[in-house]
Amino acid sequence: MVTFLMSTHFEDGKAVMVDVSEKPASVRRAVAEAFVRLTSEMLESLQRGDTKKGDAIAVAELAGIMAAKRTAELIPLCHPLPLTKVSVKGTLTHEGVHFEAICKTTAQTGVEMEAMTAVSVAALTLYDMLKGISKGIVIEKIQLLEKEGGKSG
Repeated sequence: MVTFLMSTHFEDGKAVMVDVSEKPASVRRAVAEAFVRLTSEMLESLQRGDTKKGDAIAVAELAGIMAAKRTAELIPLCHPLPLTKVSVKGTLTHEGVHFEAICKTTAQTGVEMEAMTAVSVAALTLYDMLKGISKGIVIEKIQLLEKEGGKSG
């Protein structure tokens, strides 16, 4: 027999979505980041703007925004949220591309998963767009940087 510790995501041993209906809606904000380490060949290609698939960073930023809007479809127990802002910014560095996402909502639960989904998909999209140039892409450091709003924010 499997026993579960007190958890908000389990009821009678089964996974459930947390009931947030009694929580007041509040303004919530989350910031997440991801880093994509690239080879010098890829960095030079991005700097010259001659990747075969176009502006790879811009496409990755757009993919991150689109992903944030679909987070509840990807993460099984995540609440669908009315996002009021999603921004994803990719910055070329001397070692790769740093992505940062900012998500905002006014809701009964936070937007951390949306921000982390945004940077994850942005990083994966950049990987997909550059994999034909050379091997050696490493996606790293996907993490939540800030959380505001709600009880614990």
